[in-house]
Amino acid sequence: MSASTSPAAGSTAGDAGQAVPAIRLRNLTKSFGAKGFNETKAVDGVDLDIRQGEFFSMLGPSGSGKTTVLRLIAGFELPTSGTIELEGHDVSGKAPFQRDVNTVFQDYALFPHMSLVDNVAYGLRVRGMGKAERRERAVEALERVQLGKFMARRPAQLSGGQRQRVALARALVVEPKVLLLDEPLGALDLKLRQQMQIELKELQRSLGITFIFVTHDQEEALTMSDRIGVFNNGKLAQIGTAHEIYQRPTGAFVANFVGTSNLFGQDVATRLYNRGSQFVLRPERLTVHWEGQGATHDGATSLRGAVTSLVYVGHATQVRVALEDGPAVVVLVDNDLPEGDALVGRNVAVSWADHDAVWLPDAA
Repeated sequence: MSASTSPAAGSTAGDAGQAVPAIRLRNLTKSFGAKGFNETKAVDGVDLDIRQGEFFSMLGPSGSGKTTVLRLIAGFELPTSGTIELEGHDVSGKAPFQRDVNTVFQDYALFPHMSLVDNVAYGLRVRGMGKAERRERAVEALERVQLGKFMARRPAQLSGGQRQRVALARALVVEPKVLLLDEPLGALDLKLRQQMQIELKELQRSLGITFIFVTHDQEEALTMSDRIGVFNNGKLAQIGTAHEIYQRPTGAFVANFVGTSNLFGQDVATRLYNRGSQFVLRPERLTVHWEGQGATHDGATSLRGAVTSLVYVGHATQVRVALEDGPAVVVLVDNDLPEGDALVGRNVAVSWADHDAVWLPDAA
């Protein structure tokens, strides 16, 4: 069963009564290299429905297939097999200009010799729209991204965040049915990137256009998305809301890639719970008992260990503990702790509520 059709994946593909999806992918495959000789499957049998007006993020490490899927939707690559539908119409073999989608790239690709208003109006000019109307539409698009007062400037006179907004305005002014965003925030510094995450989501909500956002940054995906598709080795490992992906990962890859997870192997699971599956616990679900005595009430489990390091992360401290009868774990502690290595080597107990353990079905 594929990730997108599994009930645990959070997909609604094929559900009765659902509207026609903005994008539907069926058994989508893209191979590079000669068949049977150095052939690499960048995309391997992906099934996916993206809903109308949804902010959908494709999340995964480099080489996971997410960018190739975006390029296939855009028409920059043609599939080896499978189909791509845009609002119910098969566009698998159509050229990019025959698809009612637009793409925002990480490098923005603005014309340096043109003013902002001319940059934004360029797509309308190519489509044959009259000068007065396309200028009016371009000004409206710049106002929408809060750059109307800068419309006479050129790209070199703007900050990175402002150039990104111009690229957005240029992509949106032609009113595409789907906007594709290929890691557009990757070149921005952390503070500006966080600000643009909020602005991008607010813009998408106000427009009601389907956004498909490609990123390797889990914070971006968790912050902005209605749903997330996690890619690994050309396949969809899991589809779901940010809450579902983080709280209920369906496999070890998703648990480790999205956030920090403490993975307990089958031997520990058998000893503690008499179950032969792996399970994971998020750092914030663990508690450190500095006196060395863990929880003893029903529905909780404790293991002894020793502190190996502390990492201050601003809002909390990551305490790393090597368990005597388990793996090394990370515990997120939100109270103040002594600075330096005063606690390193201290014997402690680590406990958790049993219902917080997330069992991984793919390791059963």
